[in-house]
Amino acid sequence: MTAIHGDRVRLRPIGAADRARVHEILATPEVGRWWGSPDTETEGLYEVEEGYSVYVIELDGEVVGLIQSCEELDPQYRHAGIDISVHPDFHGRGVGTDAIRALARHLFAHGHHRLTIDPAAANETAIRVYTKVGFRPVGVLRNYERGADGTWHDGLLMDMLAGELT
Repeated sequence: MTAIHGDRVRLRPIGAADRARVHEILATPEVGRWWGSPDTETEGLYEVEEGYSVYVIELDGEVVGLIQSCEELDPQYRHAGIDISVHPDFHGRGVGTDAIRALARHLFAHGHHRLTIDPAAANETAIRVYTKVGFRPVGVLRNYERGADGTWHDGLLMDMLAGELT
């Protein structure tokens, strides 16, 4: 994996030196609400697996978030999914939008024709950002993920085709 550049951010492969900062980001209430406990969610971020890439998001040299992609490599279904998390100190500053656009351009340039993202259906802020970039709602995934409170919550499946990236 190589670094990917957006207009303002740089996405670089996550490494062991990022553990403390990534844990800090995922432990914030604003992020943890959607991502779950950083104690159980972070270990898989550092494992090397074909089709799965994790990057930290850097803004002016500071790690401010992480973004990952999971690629379906079967030629019959070739597409990729994206997930992102940005430290709340950097919300509302276009960091997530720039990071998503950069990773989407990269994935489209490497042969994917469609991208998916699946925020919690109640995460209106994330849904607005994803819509701004070009993702469109496909449908509600009922009882899709278990929340920190132990109850099941709906997800919103969104997708974007290569020509829809804004």
